[in-house]
Amino acid sequence: MPNRTAIVIDAHAHCGIIDRGTAQSWDDYRTHLAGTPIRGAALFSPVQEIYDRYDPEFVDTPDWQRRRRESNAYLLSLDSPGFAVHPYFFIWNDFAVDQLQPAHCGIKWHRHSDEPPYHYDTPACRAALTEIRRRRLPVVLEEEFSHTVRFIRELAEGITVIIPHLGMLNGGFGRIANEGLWDLEQVWADTALASAGDILAYLRRYGHERLLFGSDFPFGHPAAELAKVQRLGLTPETTAAVLGDNFRRLQAQVIRDGSR
Repeated sequence: MPNRTAIVIDAHAHCGIIDRGTAQSWDDYRTHLAGTPIRGAALFSPVQEIYDRYDPEFVDTPDWQRRRRESNAYLLSLDSPGFAVHPYFFIWNDFAVDQLQPAHCGIKWHRHSDEPPYHYDTPACRAALTEIRRRRLPVVLEEEFSHTVRFIRELAEGITVIIPHLGMLNGGFGRIANEGLWDLEQVWADTALASAGDILAYLRRYGHERLLFGSDFPFGHPAAELAKVQRLGLTPETTAAVLGDNFRRLQAQVIRDGSR
Protein backbone atom coordinates (compact mmCIF):
# COMPACT_ATOMS: atom_id res chain seq x y z
CA MET A 1 0.00 0.00 0.00
CA PRO A 2 1.47 3.39 -0.94
CA ASN A 3 2.52 5.72 1.86
CA ARG A 4 -0.19 8.21 0.93
CA THR A 5 -2.83 5.81 2.29
CA ALA A 6 -1.32 6.06 5.77
CA ILE A 7 -3.68 8.98 6.47
CA VAL A 8 -7.20 7.57 6.47
CA ILE A 9 -10.29 9.81 6.60
CA ASP A 10 -13.49 8.55 8.21
CA ALA A 11 -16.16 10.27 6.10
CA HIS A 12 -19.11 9.32 8.32
CA ALA A 13 -19.02 9.64 12.11
CA HIS A 14 -21.42 11.10 14.69
CA CYS A 15 -20.21 13.12 17.64
CA GLY A 16 -22.10 15.14 20.26
CA ILE A 17 -22.56 15.96 23.93
CA ILE A 18 -26.25 16.82 24.39
CA ASP A 19 -27.71 13.36 23.68
CA ARG A 20 -26.34 11.11 26.42
CA GLY A 21 -28.20 8.00 25.28
CA THR A 22 -25.08 6.69 23.51
CA ALA A 23 -21.38 7.16 24.23
CA GLN A 24 -20.61 9.44 21.28
CA SER A 25 -18.53 12.34 22.55
CA TRP A 26 -15.29 13.48 20.93
CA ASP A 27 -13.35 11.57 23.60
CA ASP A 28 -15.43 8.44 22.97
CA TYR A 29 -14.70 8.60 19.26
CA ARG A 30 -10.96 9.11 19.71
CA THR A 31 -10.83 6.12 22.06
CA HIS A 32 -12.15 3.93 19.25
CA LEU A 33 -9.42 5.16 16.90
CA ALA A 34 -6.60 3.66 18.95
CA GLY A 35 -4.30 1.57 16.80
CA THR A 36 -5.84 2.72 13.51
CA PRO A 37 -4.36 4.99 10.82
CA ILE A 38 -7.50 7.17 10.86
CA ARG A 39 -6.25 10.76 11.09
CA GLY A 40 -9.32 12.73 10.08
CA ALA A 41 -13.10 12.54 10.10
CA ALA A 42 -16.25 14.16 8.79
CA LEU A 43 -18.30 14.62 11.95
CA PHE A 44 -22.10 14.96 12.16
CA SER A 45 -24.29 15.87 15.11
CA PRO A 46 -26.36 12.98 16.53
CA VAL A 47 -29.94 13.02 15.23
CA GLN A 48 -31.50 13.40 18.68
CA GLU A 49 -29.61 16.66 19.12
CA ILE A 50 -31.33 18.10 16.03
CA TYR A 51 -34.97 16.99 16.26
CA ASP A 52 -37.08 14.46 18.16
CA ARG A 53 -36.80 11.48 15.85
CA TYR A 54 -39.28 9.49 17.98
CA ASP A 55 -42.13 11.96 17.42
CA PRO A 56 -43.45 11.87 13.83
CA GLU A 57 -45.63 14.89 14.68
CA PHE A 58 -42.63 16.85 15.95
CA VAL A 59 -43.14 20.62 16.05
CA ASP A 60 -40.06 22.79 16.20
CA THR A 61 -39.51 25.04 19.22
CA PRO A 62 -36.99 27.68 20.29
CA ASP A 63 -35.47 25.09 22.65
CA TRP A 64 -34.83 22.65 19.80
CA GLN A 65 -33.39 25.49 17.73
CA ARG A 66 -31.02 26.21 20.61
CA ARG A 67 -30.03 22.52 20.78
CA ARG A 68 -29.25 22.54 17.07
CA ARG A 69 -27.11 25.65 17.37
CA GLU A 70 -25.19 24.20 20.31
CA SER A 71 -24.74 20.81 18.67
CA ASN A 72 -23.47 22.20 15.39
CA ALA A 73 -21.24 24.68 17.24
CA TYR A 74 -19.76 21.84 19.31
CA LEU A 75 -18.34 20.23 16.17
CA LEU A 76 -16.75 23.54 15.16
CA SER A 77 -14.98 23.68 18.53
CA LEU A 78 -13.21 20.34 18.19
CA ASP A 79 -9.49 20.31 17.61
CA SER A 80 -6.76 17.76 18.06
CA PRO A 81 -3.10 17.93 16.99
CA GLY A 82 -2.44 15.56 14.13
CA PHE A 83 -6.13 14.96 13.44
CA ALA A 84 -8.21 16.77 10.82
CA VAL A 85 -11.76 17.54 11.96
CA HIS A 86 -14.24 18.17 9.12
CA PRO A 87 -17.49 19.45 10.73
CA TYR A 88 -20.70 19.00 8.74
CA PHE A 89 -23.72 21.20 9.42
CA PHE A 90 -26.85 19.16 10.26
CA ILE A 91 -29.74 21.02 8.63
CA TRP A 92 -33.37 20.85 9.66
CA ASN A 93 -36.65 22.58 8.75
CA ASP A 94 -35.55 26.03 9.84
CA PHE A 95 -32.97 25.68 7.03
CA ALA A 96 -30.64 27.92 9.01
CA VAL A 97 -27.89 28.33 6.43
CA ASP A 98 -27.19 31.74 7.98
CA GLN A 99 -25.38 29.69 10.65
CA LEU A 100 -22.92 28.21 8.16
CA GLN A 101 -19.30 29.06 8.90
CA PRO A 102 -16.23 28.90 6.63
CA ALA A 103 -15.07 25.88 8.67
CA HIS A 104 -18.12 23.82 7.68
CA CYS A 105 -17.13 21.12 5.22
CA GLY A 106 -20.55 19.79 4.22
CA ILE A 107 -24.20 19.28 5.10
CA LYS A 108 -25.92 16.39 6.89
CA TRP A 109 -29.53 15.87 5.69
CA HIS A 110 -31.22 13.01 7.51
CA ARG A 111 -34.54 11.37 8.30
CA HIS A 112 -36.12 7.91 8.29
CA SER A 113 -39.62 6.97 7.16
CA ASP A 114 -41.11 7.07 10.68
CA GLU A 115 -39.58 10.45 11.51
CA PRO A 116 -40.87 14.00 10.99
CA PRO A 117 -40.49 15.06 7.33
CA TYR A 118 -38.48 17.80 5.73
CA HIS A 119 -40.50 20.66 4.23
CA TYR A 120 -39.12 20.40 0.72
CA ASP A 121 -41.71 22.62 -0.91
CA THR A 122 -40.99 25.77 1.07
CA PRO A 123 -39.11 28.84 -0.11
CA ALA A 124 -36.73 28.40 2.85
CA CYS A 125 -35.71 24.97 1.60
CA ARG A 126 -35.04 26.25 -1.92
CA ALA A 127 -33.06 29.20 -0.53
CA ALA A 128 -30.97 26.84 1.60
CA LEU A 129 -30.18 24.66 -1.40
CA THR A 130 -29.13 27.74 -3.34
CA GLU A 131 -26.67 28.67 -0.60
CA ILE A 132 -25.38 25.10 -0.30
CA ARG A 133 -24.85 25.03 -4.06
CA ARG A 134 -23.05 28.39 -3.98
CA ARG A 135 -20.66 27.20 -1.31
CA ARG A 136 -20.16 23.87 -3.14
CA LEU A 137 -20.87 21.94 0.04
CA PRO A 138 -21.47 18.20 -0.35
CA VAL A 139 -24.69 16.87 1.18
CA VAL A 140 -24.81 13.54 3.00
CA LEU A 141 -28.40 12.54 2.27
CA GLU A 142 -30.10 9.79 4.29
CA GLU A 143 -33.77 9.75 3.29
CA GLU A 144 -36.59 7.53 2.06
CA PHE A 145 -36.17 6.26 -1.48
CA SER A 146 -38.79 8.53 -3.08
CA HIS A 147 -37.36 11.63 -1.40
CA THR A 148 -33.83 10.58 -2.34
CA VAL A 149 -34.83 10.37 -6.00
CA ARG A 150 -36.64 13.70 -5.90
CA PHE A 151 -33.82 15.44 -4.04
CA ILE A 152 -31.22 14.34 -6.56
CA ARG A 153 -33.23 14.65 -9.76
CA GLU A 154 -35.28 17.78 -9.00
CA LEU A 155 -33.88 19.78 -6.09
CA ALA A 156 -30.12 19.38 -5.89
CA GLU A 157 -28.90 20.19 -9.39
CA GLY A 158 -25.24 21.19 -9.17
CA ILE A 159 -24.85 19.79 -5.64
CA THR A 160 -22.73 16.76 -4.78
CA VAL A 161 -24.87 14.25 -2.90
CA ILE A 162 -23.33 11.46 -0.83
CA ILE A 163 -25.69 8.52 -0.23
CA PRO A 164 -24.47 6.85 2.98
CA HIS A 165 -24.24 3.12 3.70
CA LEU A 166 -24.18 2.48 -0.08
CA GLY A 167 -27.90 3.17 -0.03
CA MET A 168 -28.85 0.67 2.67
CA LEU A 169 -31.19 3.17 4.39
CA ASN A 170 -32.19 5.07 1.24
CA GLY A 171 -34.04 2.17 -0.36
CA GLY A 172 -31.19 -0.27 -0.90
CA PHE A 173 -28.15 -0.48 -3.14
CA GLY A 174 -29.95 -2.34 -5.94
CA ARG A 175 -32.98 -0.10 -5.98
CA ILE A 176 -30.79 2.98 -6.27
CA ALA A 177 -28.81 1.26 -9.03
CA ASN A 178 -32.00 0.45 -10.93
CA GLU A 179 -33.03 4.10 -10.68
CA GLY A 180 -29.72 5.08 -12.27
CA LEU A 181 -28.62 7.33 -9.43
CA TRP A 182 -25.19 5.75 -8.97
CA ASP A 183 -24.44 6.58 -12.62
CA LEU A 184 -24.77 10.33 -11.99
CA GLU A 185 -21.49 12.19 -11.60
CA GLN A 186 -22.77 14.27 -8.67
CA VAL A 187 -23.83 11.19 -6.67
CA TRP A 188 -21.23 9.68 -4.34
CA ALA A 189 -21.48 6.95 -1.68
CA ASP A 190 -19.86 5.88 1.55
CA THR A 191 -19.08 2.41 2.88
CA ALA A 192 -20.40 2.85 6.44
CA LEU A 193 -22.00 -0.44 7.55
CA ALA A 194 -22.39 -1.53 3.90
CA SER A 195 -21.78 -5.17 3.08
CA ALA A 196 -18.56 -6.28 1.43
CA GLY A 197 -20.65 -7.57 -1.46
CA ASP A 198 -22.26 -4.19 -2.10
CA ILE A 199 -18.90 -2.42 -1.89
CA LEU A 200 -17.39 -4.75 -4.47
CA ALA A 201 -20.47 -4.53 -6.70
CA TYR A 202 -20.29 -0.74 -6.61
CA LEU A 203 -16.57 -0.71 -7.46
CA ARG A 204 -17.04 -3.12 -10.39
CA ARG A 205 -19.89 -1.12 -11.90
CA TYR A 206 -19.03 2.49 -11.09
CA GLY A 207 -15.31 2.64 -10.31
CA HIS A 208 -13.56 3.98 -7.25
CA GLU A 209 -13.57 7.75 -7.75
CA ARG A 210 -16.82 8.54 -5.88
CA LEU A 211 -16.67 6.11 -2.95
CA LEU A 212 -15.69 7.17 0.58
CA PHE A 213 -14.73 5.12 3.62
CA GLY A 214 -17.00 5.70 6.63
CA SER A 215 -17.54 4.05 10.01
CA ASP A 216 -20.95 5.38 11.16
CA PHE A 217 -19.60 5.70 14.71
CA PRO A 218 -21.10 5.05 17.27
CA PHE A 219 -23.24 2.55 15.35
CA GLY A 220 -20.18 1.14 13.63
CA HIS A 221 -16.70 0.56 15.04
CA PRO A 222 -14.05 2.54 13.11
CA ALA A 223 -11.40 -0.20 13.34
CA ALA A 224 -13.82 -2.91 12.22
CA GLU A 225 -15.22 -0.84 9.35
CA LEU A 226 -11.70 -0.02 8.19
CA ALA A 227 -10.65 -3.67 8.35
CA LYS A 228 -13.70 -4.60 6.25
CA VAL A 229 -12.46 -2.39 3.42
CA GLN A 230 -8.85 -3.49 3.79
CA ARG A 231 -9.85 -7.17 3.48
CA LEU A 232 -11.47 -6.68 0.07
CA GLY A 233 -8.23 -7.23 -1.84
CA LEU A 234 -8.46 -3.93 -3.71
CA THR A 235 -5.61 -2.48 -5.75
CA PRO A 236 -3.38 0.06 -4.00
CA GLU A 237 -4.86 2.82 -6.18
CA THR A 238 -8.43 1.91 -5.27
CA THR A 239 -7.58 1.50 -1.59
CA ALA A 240 -5.90 4.91 -1.49
CA ALA A 241 -8.87 6.53 -3.20
CA VAL A 242 -11.55 5.05 -0.95
CA LEU A 243 -9.68 5.48 2.34
CA GLY A 244 -8.79 9.13 1.92
CA ASP A 245 -7.87 10.51 -1.49
CA ASN A 246 -11.48 10.83 -2.68
CA PHE A 247 -12.51 12.69 0.45
CA ARG A 248 -9.62 15.13 0.16
CA ARG A 249 -10.49 15.74 -3.49
CA LEU A 250 -14.14 16.33 -2.60
CA GLN A 251 -13.25 18.81 0.13
CA ALA A 252 -10.95 20.72 -2.20
CA GLN A 253 -14.01 22.02 -4.08
CA VAL A 254 -15.66 23.63 -1.02
CA ILE A 255 -15.69 27.43 -1.01
CA ARG A 256 -14.39 28.45 2.42
CA ASP A 257 -15.01 32.17 1.98
CA GLY A 258 -18.77 32.59 2.45
CA SER A 259 -18.68 35.96 0.70
CA ARG A 260 -18.00 34.43 -2.70
